[in-house]
Amino acid sequence: MRSRIISGSGLVLVGLLATLAALIYPVWSYEDRSGTQLDALTSQSVSTRFGPLSALDRDFITKVRLAGLWELPAGQQAGERGTTRAVHTAGKHLVEGHTFLDARVREVAAALRLELPSQPSAQQRRWLDELSAARGAAYDERFANILRRAHGKVFSLVAEVRATTRNSLVRALADDANTTVLDHIQVLEATGLVDFDGLARDAASADPRPPTRSPAPPGPQDSPPTAPPASATATPSFTFPLPPPVSRPNPRPSTS
Repeated sequence: MRSRIISGSGLVLVGLLATLAALIYPVWSYEDRSGTQLDALTSQSVSTRFGPLSALDRDFITKVRLAGLWELPAGQQAGERGTTRAVHTAGKHLVEGHTFLDARVREVAAALRLELPSQPSAQQRRWLDELSAARGAAYDERFANILRRAHGKVFSLVAEVRATTRNSLVRALADDANTTVLDHIQVLEATGLVDFDGLARDAASADPRPPTRSPAPPGPQDSPPTAPPASATATPSFTFPLPPPVSRPNPRPSTS
């Protein structure tokens, strides 16, 4: 009888200790924990007179510039090689939209004293090479699908930045980027060549975002960099003259 009482008391004690451990562990595990998203936001943000500039903000500014470095010449090329009126229209919107966005992103970068890339990424150069190698109807299809896939990925980034940024300049740039990217998605889809099943498969098979991003672009520099003139923007293997700047892209697909 006595042994059963002792045994029962032991079980109660073990249960109490397990409950106490369960209550203490979350406090212990997070009290001194570094590397959480909140820690990263604080450590990777820099102060500006327009509000804190996060690593995601700087990554977004860089990606807006990179988008223009390859999508603008791709749009110019579509005007020359496209075989349908819809492809020509899509190319025209790409040119107008990225001429406008490129001017905007260089203004924002200068105000925040950030350096911008002057060459497309390796992946973007491969896309341009793939387009350059195509002709006729094959060109139209590749143009519509490569550009539509790229814009879909940028669209989600724009939404995330617009929803979370604490910087007023980045917020305004995200508004302009959202309008422009949505317009480009619409005119690309209007070609009738977009493979929506392929887009869905790509999204379903994509790896989930890693918990940490790649290193963000550097923060503000000591002195504002001089924004390169639009005519000096580097392009890949084929070269097109940049069009004159426009005030703002047409938010609706053109009828011509």
